[in-house]
Amino acid sequence: MPELEPEGDIAATGAGAAADFAASEALPLEQPLEGAEGLGTGASGKPRSLWSDAWRDLRRNPVFVISGLIILFLVLIALWPSAITWTSPLKCDLAKAQEGSQPGHPFGYDGQGCDVYTRVVYGARTSVEVGVLATLGVALLGSVLGGLAGFYGGLGDSILSRITDVFFAIPVVLGGLVLLSVVTSDTVWPVIGFMVLLGWPQISRIARGSVITAKQNDYVQAARALGASDSRLLLRHIAPNAVAPVIVVATIALGTYIALEATLSYLGVGLKPPAVSWGIDISAASPYIRNAPHALLWPSGALALTVLAFIMLGDAVRDALDPKLR
Repeated sequence: MPELEPEGDIAATGAGAAADFAASEALPLEQPLEGAEGLGTGASGKPRSLWSDAWRDLRRNPVFVISGLIILFLVLIALWPSAITWTSPLKCDLAKAQEGSQPGHPFGYDGQGCDVYTRVVYGARTSVEVGVLATLGVALLGSVLGGLAGFYGGLGDSILSRITDVFFAIPVVLGGLVLLSVVTSDTVWPVIGFMVLLGWPQISRIARGSVITAKQNDYVQAARALGASDSRLLLRHIAPNAVAPVIVVATIALGTYIALEATLSYLGVGLKPPAVSWGIDISAASPYIRNAPHALLWPSGALALTVLAFIMLGDAVRDALDPKLR
């Protein structure tokens, strides 16, 4: 009968074999696993945030690139229209009224003998100014009111919800006809104020829902348990994680506000001459659409392209910030 090995020798032999196998198969600790760089970390090894992931996705999205280039061009000509045009938009010659394209005047002349190309370029300034300022006002007012209502709740939240219901029931164009018809100013500020007045409830609803969702997360509850103040909870923990839906809605709404300004100006209650606006030019060219269609098509095309660019930008930002769409 063969003699059995002692139990201690068997254990030692097994432990040694296991150690040898582990030493031969284990990877060095300093050597990163292949492909680990893409698992939640950037090239520097630091964890990627929502914003860094969104920016990486946006740079690879052709919709964002195309719309961003169009918007960048609009902003540049809004800031420096004299860089691509050499005449004043208010300089008109009735002898050239309704004439077509000519050398130096590629878009022809409108019914008053004004250069259509120059007015289209200067009209971009008005549209961008109204759209950006109205969006900033709506986003700030709606985010503050909606965020505070969602964070504190209670009676204030209920009152704000009923107020927003009242504003949602007001038709935007009809409200503009009523409120702006009594304004005699020819500046952009009455139009911007009207858009902020009727636009903040939408952002308020979005901000309120985002804050209610964010404040229920575990990290917020942990910060509250550690004694964080309400202002710190809102600014450091809740706002950075609740602002993404507000940015998406505000970006899309910017194009809507540009179209709304043109609509109100077309109806005669928005901007008024001598202000330069695509809506004013479209309204002035409508009676001459048979004889001078170019005077209507060029400002209409510029307006449509601008609104489309901002809507495309908003869609791209939404796709990048929404983890469910990745």
